[in-house]
Amino acid sequence: MDKTTLLELLASIERGSLSPQEAADRLTHLPFEDLGHARIDHHRALRSGLPEVIYAAGKTPAQTAEIFTRMAAAGSDVLATRVDAPTARTVLDAMPTAVHHPQARALTLRQSAPKDAQGHIAVVCAGTSDLPIAEEAAVTAELFNIRVTRLYDVGVAGIHRLLAVREQLNTAHAVIVCAGMEGALPSVVGGLVGVPVIAVPTSVGYGASFQGAAALLGMLNSCSPNVTVVNIDNGFGAAYTATLIARASAR
Repeated sequence: MDKTTLLELLASIERGSLSPQEAADRLTHLPFEDLGHARIDHHRALRSGLPEVIYAAGKTPAQTAEIFTRMAAAGSDVLATRVDAPTARTVLDAMPTAVHHPQARALTLRQSAPKDAQGHIAVVCAGTSDLPIAEEAAVTAELFNIRVTRLYDVGVAGIHRLLAVREQLNTAHAVIVCAGMEGALPSVVGGLVGVPVIAVPTSVGYGASFQGAAALLGMLNSCSPNVTVVNIDNGFGAAYTATLIARASAR
């Protein structure tokens, strides 16, 4: 349930095409629905403009499937992140219209009416090994109705690859940069663009990268003042923030 859906519901009552009781039935589970193992926040989109999202890691396939189907029944667009193969199969059995994004480890279901994108972001990654995190960010932003430009495998080891896409970078309202190893790419991108850069350290690299800790510390020490940093492998968090920035910039 988001603001647009709520206004349409109230307009239907005013027109007489929906009875007050029918409207009350649709609002039964606001602001949340208690499933025992989870409390689904159906009211989140009314507060923040973006719906509840399912973090599937640590949940059983059956739990994720139940949450996914209950959110779908409420009319929401649905996103589940960190979805493994057994969970994907269980959710798709229950909700065949959902879309599985294996590389992003995500499941999506779009139910909202098509509308123009509410902003534009670029998702950049240093190398192919960073693609799962970059795709998590891209898929998340696209479900949130943001236009996404993917610019992949443009790391600092071949800086000419990044310079070749500079014009595309400069059209975005925000840029997400995913990189492992020493995490240098966000600083370089930050020096090329005049918009916020959200750096995502990835757990990619040899032993001294410490599963992304080296990239995280490098990004936190960036000399580019437009760079901010999310946690290791947090493509979803980067996309959520970039979405809010892009929406505000596009108004």
